[in-house]
Amino acid sequence: MHTHYPIVIHKDPDSDYCVTVPDLPGCITAGDTLDDAQNQAAEAIQCHIEGMLLYGKSIPQPRDIAFHQHNPDYADGRWESVKVIIRDVSEIQVVQPGPIRRFFRWFSQATQVLR
Repeated sequence: MHTHYPIVIHKDPDSDYCVTVPDLPGCITAGDTLDDAQNQAAEAIQCHIEGMLLYGKSIPQPRDIAFHQHNPDYADGRWESVKVIIRDVSEIQVVQPGPIRRFFRWFSQATQVLR
């Protein structure tokens, strides 16, 4: 499945291109060039959505660029639309931190015995 999300790109002197995804709060990225920023945005959106799906969150529907253009936070930004492929996350394995901590505790103890 794919969809398009609007992004706004800002460029300050002596900085990378900064990308914000208004429909996905907290989803930001940057790139050295405009093309790089757009590619990074597609990847950031995809990862952000996959994370939301893994944690059972609902995915906000993308709104038209016109909806966001009046927001002063995005003044002087360049608007683009990025195509995003939403993958099935049902086969992604999530490892909880508890088992990882137990493994490292065991590993630490095992290496002390060997010394």
